[in-house]
Amino acid sequence: MSAFIVAAAQYPIDRFDDWRAYEAKLTDWIERAVDGGARLAVFPEYGGMELASLDAASMGDLGASMRALGALVPRIDALHSALSAQFGVHILAASLPVRRDNGAFVNRARLFAPGGKIGVQDKLIMTRFEREEWGISAGGPLRLFNTELGKIGITICYDCEFPLLSRALVEAGAEVVLVPSCTDTAHGYWRVRHGAQARALEGQCYAVQSPTVGTATWSPAVDINVGAAAVYGPPDGNFPSDGVVSIGNLDSVEWVFGEVNPARVHALRANGGVLNTLHWAEQPGAVTLPAVELVDLR
Repeated sequence: MSAFIVAAAQYPIDRFDDWRAYEAKLTDWIERAVDGGARLAVFPEYGGMELASLDAASMGDLGASMRALGALVPRIDALHSALSAQFGVHILAASLPVRRDNGAFVNRARLFAPGGKIGVQDKLIMTRFEREEWGISAGGPLRLFNTELGKIGITICYDCEFPLLSRALVEAGAEVVLVPSCTDTAHGYWRVRHGAQARALEGQCYAVQSPTVGTATWSPAVDINVGAAAVYGPPDGNFPSDGVVSIGNLDSVEWVFGEVNPARVHALRANGGVLNTLHWAEQPGAVTLPAVELVDLR
């Protein structure tokens, strides 16, 4: 696979008067990503919660917000699919709560390919807020997406803090792991950032973090947002010595661009200064990894 530019959003939660305002915002963000050369645009965890502002009666109620969003999911996804095709760019849409057939809500990210295919990844491990206050359930399975850009995995926020998930993706062939995040404190941001950087080191791959930023006092779910988008790699070989390919300004509203080169991943795994990927199994207590479902989006 050839090198490409990824754009990671530092994305604000806005309040909309109508659907057209959201459509204009998303279109503008995609246009700016493509103008910057991006072939993959990554949006954050729970960025889709801003659409709860379209239902004034539910804005202050977590459960009512989720139910109101459910009716909009087909429309949201149709817009992303159309923009992906129009601009020829892969888009990881901002995640949002989606109701499964059994009635449970999961935190779901969707990956749109320009050819019209869509990949879905649910968050697997819930934070305390999701478990104890919001009632979001664990989803799955863990998936690896084969795309025109390479093999891409997704670990949503807290999921990236658990190494066996990313390791399973790496063993399945992942070259890039996308980490959409939503954190309301500096502690949370740094936990996810350190997790993403550790996963890039262990898997000798790229990790791309995209956070929500700013305040949305009207929302009980995403009222405070702290973070910086970044593209991380392993600190070895032709990668930067600190592993930071590119990083944004904390809490700014912006796209952060970085080059992803799958060939560098394979070269490092084969002949790096260290061989973390190859030597994984030498750890005492190395365990059986989660199953990974392969999905072709080409």
